[in-house]
Order: sequence, then structure tokens, then C-alpha cells
Amino acid sequence: MPDLPNRQIVLRRRPTGLVQPDDTELISTQAPAPAPGEALLRTTYVGIDAAARTWLDDQPGYLPPVRLGEVIRAAGIGEVVETRCDAYAVGDVVTTLTGFQEYVIIRDDVFSTPIPGESDQLAIMSVYGPTGATAYFGMTDIGRPKPGETVVVSAAAGATGSVAGQIAKIAGARVVGIAGGPQKCRAVVEDFGFDACIDYQSEDLAAALKAHCPQRVDVYFDNVGGPILDAVLGRLAHKARVVLCGVISSYLTGEHPGPANYVNLMSKSALMQGFNTLEQWGRFDEAFAHLRQWEAEGRLKHRQTIFDGIESCVEALNGLFTGANIGKTLVRLSEPALA
Repeated sequence: MPDLPNRQIVLRRRPTGLVQPDDTELISTQAPAPAPGEALLRTTYVGIDAAARTWLDDQPGYLPPVRLGEVIRAAGIGEVVETRCDAYAVGDVVTTLTGFQEYVIIRDDVFSTPIPGESDQLAIMSVYGPTGATAYFGMTDIGRPKPGETVVVSAAAGATGSVAGQIAKIAGARVVGIAGGPQKCRAVVEDFGFDACIDYQSEDLAAALKAHCPQRVDVYFDNVGGPILDAVLGRLAHKARVVLCGVISSYLTGEHPGPANYVNLMSKSALMQGFNTLEQWGRFDEAFAHLRQWEAEGRLKHRQTIFDGIESCVEALNGLFTGANIGKTLVRLSEPALA
């Protein structure tokens, strides 16, 4: 295969708050040649998730921090263009940790998942990839909504929250979203089918929760932490389940104040549990089968906010924290072959 230019965005300085221009650098290298057991993937879309911002801090987590000079880590999708690995054929569509780069080496490991029989890469990234799996495992394994229960989802207009809330609706629950601004709240109700949505930017959250959840909250799917988590903890029902999925409210500051209303977990005999989707890698086929069926039945919708070009990656990442996205945020690096 002829030499392929590979543009990458690397980390030059650890950011404070939003990522600034001098924190990263766009460089051009040569796409690597796959060794035995490897394949070369051409990135089509990079997914922009809040976790990508946490990897830029020098703090340990379920994955190590991105080192200075390394390509910024992110989950994405692409198509195999060269292979020396039995697990992949040329043309295969694979989700993996592409990072902010146009080509990446993949292997047959926990980080790379081929998606056979599905050509809609927007759907894969929004529903059939790690985003959908996160919503599925968090809601079905921990939330376990039942018909007639009340479920609250924060960051409800975002990629994971919008899918998690729809899964709760499919289970027969009444679902109330929390989002920022009238445009997002409209999308939560009109596009994603929630029963109601609270605008935390303009409403008294405690009062709105009381009005929309008169029987209290049986399941809370938390993507934000901070004061919103505390407010919902104050409205829990007996035997409630709280799913800890993200803390986007404090990713920029690194400060995670503890909720005062955690005492309700005791008085209401409630459960609060976090989870790591990668630990369920062996069950991804189960998740995708259910998600595909629900979408085919018209019960699961998805939206995207799409940026174009690798130059847009940092802007797209910052947009998660400035309210620029509805649904899954993606950066298109190249056109899918089967688009």
C-alpha cells in the first residue's frame, strides 16, 4: 500500500478548564504499517465523549492519562484498509480507540469491536457502540426500571442519557429528563420521547422534581454529579436505584463535592452504584441485539451533532462543556465507503 499521510492531534500541555489552542498540536506523520496480528484502520468518525477530557489530566483512572506528546485518546469508528490479523478483513467496520488521528493500528483485543451487518456508522456510534452499550448496561443491570416506575436521567439530551431514557421508556417506566436550555428540553421530549424534561438552567430543580415526580424517583441515571445529583438524591423513593455513569459537571475542575443528600440512601434503603462498560465487553453482542431490535421497531431514536475535519476535534470536545451538543457528538474525518 502506498504511503498514507496521517494527521494527528497530540497533547502538548495539560489543560486547565477548557482545552486551549496551545494545549494541543496538529501534526502530520505517515500512517503505520501493520505488523503480524495487526490491521490498519482509516478513521471515519471520532466520537467525542466527556471521558476524553479526563484523560488529559494527570490523574489515574480506569485508563492511564494521555502522556505529553501522545495522540489524544478518543473512541471512534473506521474501516480496515490493510490487515495482517485474522480477526479483520479489508472493509470491516470496527469501533476502537481511534484517538484524534486519521489512521490507527488495531488488534484483536478488548478495545476493538467489529460491527458486522451494519452500514450506518452514525447509528453505530450513537447506539451500537460504547455509547449505546453504556446506556444499556447502566440502565438494565443497575437501574432495572419496571412498568409504572419513575426514572430521571440527567444530561438527557446527550448521547448516553438520551439512549438510557429511551431504554427506560421501553421498559414501561415514566421518564423525566434533566437538560440545559429550551432547545435541549424540546429534543428530549419531541425527539427522544421522554414524558417531561426539566430545564435546570431556568427552573428550581427541587421544586420541578417534586412536580414531575410526585411519587418520588425510583431510578436515577446520573451523568453529571454535583448539585443535580444531590437534588435527585433528595427525592428518592423507597428501594430506589441510582446509576453513576458520569460527572460532567466537574470534569473541568477536577473537584467532586460529595452530595449531602446521600443519607437518603440509608433512610430509603436505596442503592447507588457506578460501573465500567469495558468490564462487560463479553456481553456487547447482547446489548447490540436488543438495541438493534428496538431501533427496528421504531422505539429507539438517535441524533448527532457533527463537526467536520480533524481540526474540529478540540472545538467539539469543548462543546460538550459549553452546551453545544444534542445527541452524540462526532467529528467526521473521512467519508464511509458505504455512506
